[in-house]
Amino acid sequence: MTATPLRVGLVGYGLAGSVFHAPLIAATEGLVLDTVVTSNEERRQQARAEFPDVRFAAVPGDLGSRAAELDLIVIASPNKTHVPVATAALEVGLPVVVDKPIAGTAAEARELAALADERGLLLSVFQNRRWDNDFLTLRKLLADGALGDVQRFESRFERWRPRPKGGWRESGDPLEIGGLLYDLGSHVVDQALVLFGPAVRVYAESDVRRPGAQADDDTFIAITHANGVRSHLYVSATTAQLGPRFRVLGSTAGYVKYGLDPQEAALREGRRPATAGEVWGEEPESQWGRLGSGESPLTGGGAVVPTLPGDYPAYYAAVAHALRTGGRPPVTVTEAAATLDVLEAARRSAREGTTVRL
Repeated sequence: MTATPLRVGLVGYGLAGSVFHAPLIAATEGLVLDTVVTSNEERRQQARAEFPDVRFAAVPGDLGSRAAELDLIVIASPNKTHVPVATAALEVGLPVVVDKPIAGTAAEARELAALADERGLLLSVFQNRRWDNDFLTLRKLLADGALGDVQRFESRFERWRPRPKGGWRESGDPLEIGGLLYDLGSHVVDQALVLFGPAVRVYAESDVRRPGAQADDDTFIAITHANGVRSHLYVSATTAQLGPRFRVLGSTAGYVKYGLDPQEAALREGRRPATAGEVWGEEPESQWGRLGSGESPLTGGGAVVPTLPGDYPAYYAAVAHALRTGGRPPVTVTEAAATLDVLEAARRSAREGTTVRL
């Protein structure tokens, strides 16, 4: 017999909730989107149009009275709410998934982990970029030894947005936990740590470039890993000419890949992983990366490497499995706290002009 679906309450229905979490939850066998927490009537109508049976709550506190009717809380509300909402959910006995960054500091993240452990509850962080097509392809190349010993990892998450859009993500208020360091930086640092292990030194440069901007919009992070690999990470909204998404240099070969994984664009356009007959997460051959040595890929150097399909749905499939089996979540808070250690060190480095040892 098919197990009863696990009922999910989703806090927030802005960009993260409506574009990423709700569609991926709905696409996951064994999960059902039960409740959306938003007081915004336009967003309620948007959610109801795609999920006619969904229920609503006005504020996160309303979920306390529904704790017995839910199996998981997903927090996709603004960053400053992550810790208090996650704490409240754990205290009423509900497992939690929190969008990145889970908190503003590593200490807060570890306090949440301790509470989850004390209650015996799952707590995970949504790091969907671990299931990007280029990241999955690079992991395979590294596992196959295709680059030899990696010496430098360059990762760019760059955009050209010369005018600020406003909102809490671009707020200069420290309580909002805005800016690209904690937004896109959470992704590129997490990927670097997954690929190459713990950081021992961090150096960063962080600027506010655009007129009217309040939070960092052009940031560089250099990580020295314990194994000697150096990661050079760029996040920017001011890049008029975009660089390669990845350039990975090893002792025998390098891998260069341009272009972002197509899954976010597909989700924004309303396409869904469960659409019958649609191949999810694949990109055209024209965007495949190249592996080789001694010549630029832009002049034909190296061999074309087919990009593996991206797989954002794998995150929630792993969450559902962990909830049913008591197993390890796909992204742990210990890992998220290590990322925050680096982000905090980067912020300090940029402020003081120093290299920070971890």
